[in-house]
Amino acid sequence: MTTLYIRHPARADSEGTLARFALVADGGALIQQGEGVLKGMGDLVASSRRVVLLLAAADVTLLHIKVPPLSAARLRTALPNLVEEQVLGDPEECVLVAAPATAADGMRPIAVAQRAWLEALVRALLAMGARAVSAFPAQLCLPLAPGNASAAIDATGITIRHGQYHGLGLALAGEPALALQTVRALAGDTPLTLYVPEQQLGEYQALLAEAGPAVTLEAEHWAHWIAGSKSTVLDLVPGLGAAGARTRDWQRWKWPVRLALLALAVNLAGINYQWLRLKREADNTRTGMVQVFRAAYPKETVISNNLERQMQQKIAQSRGASGQVGPEEFTFQAAALGEAMRTLGKPPELASITFRERAMTVKVKPEGADPALVANLKPGLQKHKLDASDVAANTLLVRSAGAKP
Repeated sequence: MTTLYIRHPARADSEGTLARFALVADGGALIQQGEGVLKGMGDLVASSRRVVLLLAAADVTLLHIKVPPLSAARLRTALPNLVEEQVLGDPEECVLVAAPATAADGMRPIAVAQRAWLEALVRALLAMGARAVSAFPAQLCLPLAPGNASAAIDATGITIRHGQYHGLGLALAGEPALALQTVRALAGDTPLTLYVPEQQLGEYQALLAEAGPAVTLEAEHWAHWIAGSKSTVLDLVPGLGAAGARTRDWQRWKWPVRLALLALAVNLAGINYQWLRLKREADNTRTGMVQVFRAAYPKETVISNNLERQMQQKIAQSRGASGQVGPEEFTFQAAALGEAMRTLGKPPELASITFRERAMTVKVKPEGADPALVANLKPGLQKHKLDASDVAANTLLVRSAGAKP
């Protein structure tokens, strides 16, 4: 992914003036640089992950005002009133962005730019396909060493930075000697690093003796601006509000959304078809079971929802009526229990026997209780396919070995 840096010319000279640009990889390598009109950079803008505008220093004013402790939302509302006395014209027509609080006395740097101009510029980049746009004052994008000032002189004017949030610009295109004297006057006695076009480096070197001491001359390069831009967080685009946000192009998602909805409809249709098929099979199975049940028991008028259980009850009743008993019937379980108890040395005395849900609950009198009673009864019960278990003190449960608990 890449970032496109654009040094936008001052508004007064923007008509027909070429803007310098640099395409930089995420690792910092310079891929491409050049200059051209902004309207002709559509391909570069659309292919970049981010576009960073370096606004001409003459187009952005940096104010320093005392701000009461306010939340971010309240500060945005209060800024027009706070800067009213220091801004020419209507503050509502300006983009106002406050830098983070750094001073204990409440002084805050405020960047001011003309709203209509910046909004048109950002919207033009978004229309070209920009994914994200940032706009920094160029005077805050110069490298700055502690205790030093830095400045740049080129054909568009002078840019100077003398603090983290201090700087200004002049749209002054003149002789190198005049530009050098102006920069030196603005910097005062502070040591100064001066960036000039590489082709003019010799000319400025010859004039350096007249500029006074403590001036370091360097050839201007994109690396300086890129490094400097990373030292500031004063981005003016958030000050535009919704006007600086990219509007989503829903047209490009039209066919993907349609395909997704079609896939969802196909899946739902398949699920419904499968459910209907299974329901039809279940209905057919139940209808067949009802027919079998009615054929076997034509006099039965009530058919419960649990047809399988009702069928088992009827079969058990039929077996009982014919003299056949099974392990789920009381007489069978009682007889098997009596036979198993007779194998014990001393059969226990029973307090009660109850039969419910095809299982027999047997309570033993406390004086005849034996902790090993269930273990001793199991061999005799297993011969009749029955099982015994402890359910409470002096209480055991006898049921068919195949029955569910």
